Amino acid sequence: MKKPGGADKKRVRRSSAAVQNGGRDPSSDTPPRKQAAKKDVFQLFAEKVRDHKELVSRWAVLQETRVEYFRGKDFVNFLKNHPEVKEILESEKNLEVEEIADVLLSKNLLVRCDRVVKTIRPGKKKLSTWPAHLEIFPDQVFSDNDAFFAWAFVKRRPLWQTLLSFFWPVLTLAICLFPVYPHRCKLLILYSCAGVLLLILSLLLLRATVFGTLYILLGKRVWFFPNILAEEATLSELFRFWPQKDEEERPKWTTRLLYTLVAVSVILLLRHHAPDEAARLRYQKRMSNIIDDVLEWSPRLALSGFMDKPQDVANVTDSGSNYADGSGEAQPENTHPVEDSGEGDEAVVESNEEDVGSYEEDSSSHGEQKDNHI
Repeated sequence: MKKPGGADKKRVRRSSAAVQNGGRDPSSDTPPRKQAAKKDVFQLFAEKVRDHKELVSRWAVLQETRVEYFRGKDFVNFLKNHPEVKEILESEKNLEVEEIADVLLSKNLLVRCDRVVKTIRPGKKKLSTWPAHLEIFPDQVFSDNDAFFAWAFVKRRPLWQTLLSFFWPVLTLAICLFPVYPHRCKLLILYSCAGVLLLILSLLLLRATVFGTLYILLGKRVWFFPNILAEEATLSELFRFWPQKDEEERPKWTTRLLYTLVAVSVILLLRHHAPDEAARLRYQKRMSNIIDDVLEWSPRLALSGFMDKPQDVANVTDSGSNYADGSGEAQPENTHPVEDSGEGDEAVVESNEEDVGSYEEDSSSHGEQKDNHI
């Protein structure tokens, strides 16, 4: 009688433990591991929206961290113009824009921010459209009225960035090995870099000239290629030709006249202190010599020059031994062979002893003169 009761209790405990441990429902087709491994649809939605080119975004500094952010009204317009993006949410695709944004905020995929500078600067009519510095807004609720939202997750790295990180050390090593390149490769790299540098400087000079001319004559601020010097601009925005609309007020005629006088003074000053033709030729010759030394250098020439140095030293010592006395005239070489005899050896030994004795006498006399001088 006790055994059946104990068996029933064990069955009840096992069934309750199975329910508590999350037993699989036979009606569900997806196993629990796959359900846990399935990625959040809002995470996928956030990644899709962030990678989309139609959502206008900028880069700013948020608490010493560089973040990518967008405006609330741009997010609303984006989802209205591209409703197909909401298909990623599956069952949640019927939510409103505000509800979707609130879910992203609750999941810490977005952070609502506010501008740091809230006062209008002198000479402007309104605040900056895209502030460069942000701070966290205390109320993390979506709003499309002058509200900014920064992405709070790390963006997935594209393939080209991975390849660039791999080839960057290779490029650095190739730059370090530039002196051992063939001469034609050196010329190609030199002219390519000089051409790119000349193109950039010409473009900047043209932008400044057009801006100064239109600013002085018409009072308009027109910058062609407005994002060419922007650090936070994307590749597509970097080469955008058409300038943005001028949001500032038109400058006064006194300000334009002042800038005109400054520009004319700078041009006259540069013209007065410009180098003459002779100085330009000297500088060009010196630079061409430096460039030629870099282009014509090769390991063979360096090694041959290094190996020639001991030979040159040996030649100098040999030529010095040919001088018989201090007159500087070289004695002719003796064409007759010296007979191998004992008398010749004794003569050589005696001459060496005389040389050593004379050297000792000279050194002792030099020491006595030094002592007398002291």
